[in-house]
Amino acid sequence: MSSIPRYNDAALPPPPAGEVRTARGQMSRMLLATVLVALTARPAHAFIAYVSNEKSNTVSVIDTDSWTVAKTIKVGQRPRGIEFTRDGKFVMVAIGDDDTIQMIDAKTQAVVDTLPSGPDPELFTQDAAGRTLYVANENDNTVTVIDLEKRARLGDIQVGVEPEGMTISPDGKTLINTSETTNMAHFIDTASRKIVANVLVDARPRFAEFKHDASELWVSSEIGGTVSVIDPNKHAVIGKVNFEIPGLRKEAIQPVGIGMTKDDKTAFVALGPANRIAVVDTATRKVTKYLLVGQRVWHMAFTPDEKYLLTTNGVSNDVSVIDVAAQKVIKTIQVGELPWGITIAP
Repeated sequence: MSSIPRYNDAALPPPPAGEVRTARGQMSRMLLATVLVALTARPAHAFIAYVSNEKSNTVSVIDTDSWTVAKTIKVGQRPRGIEFTRDGKFVMVAIGDDDTIQMIDAKTQAVVDTLPSGPDPELFTQDAAGRTLYVANENDNTVTVIDLEKRARLGDIQVGVEPEGMTISPDGKTLINTSETTNMAHFIDTASRKIVANVLVDARPRFAEFKHDASELWVSSEIGGTVSVIDPNKHAVIGKVNFEIPGLRKEAIQPVGIGMTKDDKTAFVALGPANRIAVVDTATRKVTKYLLVGQRVWHMAFTPDEKYLLTTNGVSNDVSVIDVAAQKVIKTIQVGELPWGITIAP
C-alpha cells in the first residue's frame, strides 16, 4: 500500500525555503480574504433607533446591532413626537416647551434646522411623498400644516381640545387627529383641510393607527382603557378591544401607543402604567398575550425587517426589545430620563 508523498519523502524533495514562505503568504492572504467575505456576507439587521427623552431633553441613538446607546444628542425642552423624514435624511423631533420641530441630520447626528409649529407640538405625521407635515399642537387646539421642502408653515386646522394622535390614511386622502379632552377622532380631508367627520371614542384618545389595507382605524383611549376600532368609510365604531390583567386594577390599564404588523394580523398595544404590551389578534380583537416590559410604557417602533419591536418605558428610563416572532422581551436598554417617542431608520 503506497503512502501519500510528504516533504521528507525521498520521492519528493522539499521545495526551496523561499517558495515555502511564498506559499504560506498566499495561504494567509487567502484565509484573510475568506474571513472578510464571511464577515461582509453575514446577514445584517443593524438599524439605528432614535428615542426622545422628555425630561433630560435629549435624544438617545441606539445601534440595534449591539443594542447599545451609541450617542446622546442634546435637543430643546420636552421632546416627544419623533419621526424620520421619508428620505431618511433627517429625524424630526417635536419640542413641546419650545413650540417648534427640530431637525437632526441623520449623518452628522446634530440639530441642523427647525420647523414652525403651534404651541406645544406633541405628535405629527407626514404624507407618503414626505412633502407635507401635519403637527398636533396641544395648547391651541390646532393642527399645523408645514411644507417640508420650503420649511414653511402653510396654515392651521382647528380641531378639538388637546389634540395629540396623528396619522394619515394609506392613500393620503384622510388625516386623522385625536383630541384628548373632546374624546373624538377627527377625519380631515387633506385636499380641503376641512373636518369631514367626528367620531366619538372613549375617554382621552391618545394614538391612532390605520391598518395597512385601510380597512380599519384603531384609536387608543388612555382613561377609557380601550381601543376603538373604526370603519373609516362609515365613520363609525365597529368594535372595541378590551384589556384585563389579573392582579391589576382596571384604571391602571391605560392604552397609548399602537403598532400593527405589515400583514395586519397582529397589533401591539402599549398599556402605560400596566407596564405591559398587549398582543392582539386583529381578526378576533382579542388579546392573546401580555408582555411585561419596563415601567410606564408609551410608544413603540418596529425595525424595518419587523424582527424586533422597541418600546419606550417612561418611568424606568429604558427601552424594551421584543422579538416579534417569539413574542418575547429579549433585551432592555437604558436611555435618558422619561423616554417617550421612538423612530427607526427606514
